[in-house]
Amino acid sequence: MARRGACCEPPRALLAKIVMAGEPDVGKTAILRRYTQPSAPTTSLSQPASFLTTVGIDFRVKTILLNDTTLKLQIWDTAGQERFRTMTTSYFRGAHGFVLVYDITNAESFQGVANWMKAIYENADENVDVILLGNKCDKEAERAVPKHRGEKLAWEYGIPFFETSAKNNINIEHAFSVLAQEILDKSSCILLSSDVVDLSGNAQKRTCCKL
Repeated sequence: MARRGACCEPPRALLAKIVMAGEPDVGKTAILRRYTQPSAPTTSLSQPASFLTTVGIDFRVKTILLNDTTLKLQIWDTAGQERFRTMTTSYFRGAHGFVLVYDITNAESFQGVANWMKAIYENADENVDVILLGNKCDKEAERAVPKHRGEKLAWEYGIPFFETSAKNNINIEHAFSVLAQEILDKSSCILLSSDVVDLSGNAQKRTCCKL
């Protein structure tokens, strides 16, 4: 007799596609490197590591264990320059989460958050999860955006907010953990039954089995 629930055995891992977004030079690449390579020297955090960066896109993969679930994060690092904007937003489709970044020392990067949120609303799924990061909080003497403005903006959008420092590794791990948990809490699972990385942004979703 077949074991009950055998057809619903969980996949080897779940996959979440996450996209980094924000204006140029806010530290998206450094944040991604810090998260995926926490022991890397700070001087190498912003250096390109893939041929894809020449056309404004790079991605890295990190596997984490969250609530006894293995979650493979496929994190896309997109360029903020206007000339790459159309290509960048094409990667928004199929994303399960966004890390939207501004630089606390650059008021213009903070003002650009509204445009990036608009692009997310227009190009991503309706129920996608977003977190807002005010990066470079180690540069307090150069601060141009008060923390309460970031908190207020995140509250208006109904999304989590953190001030981070890729250089000093402040709040990086925690921010991604919060986003991953929000993605995992969704009602549907993200399929990853093999180690193949889906570059199309069309990863299939499966409803979680309930025995």
